[in-house]
Amino acid sequence: MDNELNAQLASLPEYLNAIIALAVTWVPKVLLTLLTLIIGLWIIKRIVGSLQSNLAKREVDPTLSRFMSSMANIALKVMLIISVASMVGIETTSFVAVLGASGLAIGLALQGSLANFAGGVLVLFFKPYRVGDFIEAQGVTGTVKAIEIFNTILTTPDNRVIIVPNAMLSNGIITNFSAEKTRRLDFVFGIAYSDDIKLAKTVLSALTQEDARILKDPEPLIVVGSLGDNSVNFTVRVWVNAADYWGVHFDMVENVKLRFDEAGLSIPFPQRDVHLYNHS
Repeated sequence: MDNELNAQLASLPEYLNAIIALAVTWVPKVLLTLLTLIIGLWIIKRIVGSLQSNLAKREVDPTLSRFMSSMANIALKVMLIISVASMVGIETTSFVAVLGASGLAIGLALQGSLANFAGGVLVLFFKPYRVGDFIEAQGVTGTVKAIEIFNTILTTPDNRVIIVPNAMLSNGIITNFSAEKTRRLDFVFGIAYSDDIKLAKTVLSALTQEDARILKDPEPLIVVGSLGDNSVNFTVRVWVNAADYWGVHFDMVENVKLRFDEAGLSIPFPQRDVHLYNHS
């Protein structure tokens, strides 16, 4: 019994030396790793906070802002964990390879959805149109009802709902009729060659002056635009607020017909002279 105790006491310095050697080897690494982790998390927090502030200043959609901040937070923390693991001595090459292969497989499987997602991010970030705007894109026209991550929802003037993938909108031509506060209305009105041109011009000028929705600046343009086959054609160009566009359009067409009738001005229609020859 005493021999066993003496043997254990004799080997105690060896254990102590082994423990001290491990401590000398690992304690600095662990402390450095913890310090790196704490500082890294603090830096990530600052970066994500700065990103959120910048997105708020650019008036980015709140949903997109939260999503981008969350994605940045996760990506940075994954990178930090991989770096910390490599500092401790954990082999991370295989882990990174598996992560990359998984990402590639998911990307290939969802490439259509990812394209729509990327398009939604671009639309929400750069704002080529907003909810409530009247746009034309990809052969469809309507008012933007909602902008989602994958699709944009439009409602047509006859109240149909059209869902357009964002990938098509981000890579195609978009006409935004609501982007500017004012729009120009173009009309062409024809009178007969026998009618009084000056009288017609006076009638058209009076109509543009009487309608309060027609802006005075820029000044309305009323000119003889062309001499057609059957009529003298007046070109009338006026500027209106975007919200008044269709109201002014329909009222102007109706009022011109009524005023021309009152003034004795005729709106000609295509005519054809037919000559019959009797050869009998």
